[in-house]
Amino acid sequence: MVVARPVPPCRICCRQTICRMRKIPEPQSPELLRRLLRAKDRMDAASHEDWPVQRLAGVSHVSEAHFARAFKEAFGVPPHRYLLTRRIERAVALLRDSDTAITDIAFQTGWRSLGTFGRIFRDITGETPSAVRLRARATAGDLRSVPACIVSAAHRPDLKTAVLEKKRRSLASDTKEAL
Repeated sequence: MVVARPVPPCRICCRQTICRMRKIPEPQSPELLRRLLRAKDRMDAASHEDWPVQRLAGVSHVSEAHFARAFKEAFGVPPHRYLLTRRIERAVALLRDSDTAITDIAFQTGWRSLGTFGRIFRDITGETPSAVRLRARATAGDLRSVPACIVSAAHRPDLKTAVLEKKRRSLASDTKEAL
């Protein structure tokens, strides 16, 4: 059963509900959503592996371009950004729960370069991996009574904006403040 969503008026040109300048996206079919979930589940199960769009589209049995568009429409983020989020979540959990070296954690979570891991980790979380580990150990006693699912949801990185876009925005705001 497809539920019709209310259509907001066009804010670009005419303020009409139906506008010739924009196309209202059609709801995705349940079959396509099942295929997208299959690909998402595979990424979740093996986030340490490389998941290019070709491979994900093959899992979903759709074209690469269609997969990328449909995934973003269904889950709100592109496939690569979703994979980065999963890798960082896993790294934060390993930093919090184990004494494994940061280098080993980087390679276990699918990063090929320690420098890239550190840069992306810092860009997403706002802290270095060692700072996250120290903070997690300092507050470990406080979180023992909180269910693990709530703790992991609270620590989930918010990647609605691309990492490089965040950098551009912070640089732009820094230059405005300097002027």
